[in-house]
Amino acid sequence: MGEMAQKISNVNHAELLKMLNVAFAEEWLAYYQYWMGAQVAKGPMRPEIIKEFMEHGNEELEHATWLAERIIQLGGTPLLDPDEWKKYAQCKYEAPDNDYTVKLLEQNLVAERCAIARYQKICDMTMGKDLQTFHISRKILSDELEHEQEIGDFIEDMEVAAKHLAEHKK
Repeated sequence: MGEMAQKISNVNHAELLKMLNVAFAEEWLAYYQYWMGAQVAKGPMRPEIIKEFMEHGNEELEHATWLAERIIQLGGTPLLDPDEWKKYAQCKYEAPDNDYTVKLLEQNLVAERCAIARYQKICDMTMGKDLQTFHISRKILSDELEHEQEIGDFIEDMEVAAKHLAEHKK
């Protein structure tokens, strides 16, 4: 437990720790969603999308690590039981029941947008009150915004390719 970490944080610790544990659970689920999507993906741009999913998944795992460390510094305990992740998470895990690359991208886009909202709330809560948690959440927010952009670009590229192919067949 970081005594000074708690003293210099000028926020409601119980509320912050709950919010950080929600984000922690969501990061683990996001990691698994990306990892599983990479395993089952089929369809256009499969190799590139698998590579992107693995990269994003590894970043989500890194986010979970940062969150766990900060929760501990603030005197809390990260969720210890994976069964708790789905109970706490507000950004839900969606099993990749449809393995088509476009569907997997769309599924992950929804998750990224939910994560963006989560980290914006944490930033708003901690800005000027808990500099370390703010910096961690700001960095994660930046990563999630990048993920949203990259997934959106893949979807847009695939739509353009499909349209071009349809026009070419005419």
